[in-house]
Amino acid sequence: MSTKTKDGYLRKPEWLKIKLNTNENYTGLKKMMRENNLHTVCEEAKCPNIHECWGIRRTATFMILGDVCTRACRFCAIKTGLPTELDLAEPERVADSVAMMNLKHAVITAVARDDLKDGGAEVFAETVRAIKRKNPFTTVEVLPSDMGGVYENIKTLMDARPDILNHNIETVERLTPRVRARAKYARSLELLQRSKELQPDIPTKSSLMIGLGETKEEIIQTMDDLRAHDVDIMTIGQYLQPTKKHLPVIKYYTPLEFGELRKIAMGKGFKHCEAGPLVRSSYHADEQVNAASRERQAQGEKVEQAK
Repeated sequence: MSTKTKDGYLRKPEWLKIKLNTNENYTGLKKMMRENNLHTVCEEAKCPNIHECWGIRRTATFMILGDVCTRACRFCAIKTGLPTELDLAEPERVADSVAMMNLKHAVITAVARDDLKDGGAEVFAETVRAIKRKNPFTTVEVLPSDMGGVYENIKTLMDARPDILNHNIETVERLTPRVRARAKYARSLELLQRSKELQPDIPTKSSLMIGLGETKEEIIQTMDDLRAHDVDIMTIGQYLQPTKKHLPVIKYYTPLEFGELRKIAMGKGFKHCEAGPLVRSSYHADEQVNAASRERQAQGEKVEQAK
């Protein structure tokens, strides 16, 4: 059980200590991002894995549509306010950076842009197309907001044929109004379902952060809800309070508990589940999409053998 600090916050357990790595990969990637005027969710959201991903794996999650979000979710460190105008040259810069990094798998996310009629869908789609045009052997994962739940916006993005559609449910249904600004639990599920209906062969993925006061039964119910909406991949990670202005951590789950949740998720029929204290939505994303692809292939072979 975690002890509390003098301020009344839970102390971080040993398994959440992070090894810093500021080698040439890390500093070189940071320099390239600044020179190309690009943003990453790794930096903006204070991801705990940035030193591993940048310093060791040389991967990054690009954040398009600016660095100012129109929402103020109580778990997220990204700044909120009135965004600037669209940067229509951004897709090409992202694609060029993917080429310079020689990425096998690129993750593209964005701030929520409720100020735009299409929620930023067209810029998202053009970024996917630019990456595929300049990097034909790179797989592309997109991680959009709910884009207002508008069908045409989802279709615009899916017509660009990303290799994986990732949209985070973030928390259990009961806690959604408190945790996620403007977002709706049912709307997130609907986006995931519609994405699958539009492009049945493209895997869908969602992430759940725990430690905000949810129960184990609610976690399992969320798994069932995601599977009922044909979600293929799930990630489960520990919520970490970015600043004292954000929601406090109610519980730190142990690695053993995460292992149990992964086992339950796989038993529910997910093609892949990544679960652990430091797991985030795009953590080892290349491995996740490859694992899901292998699972789909194995299932297809079983069907053929049964004929």
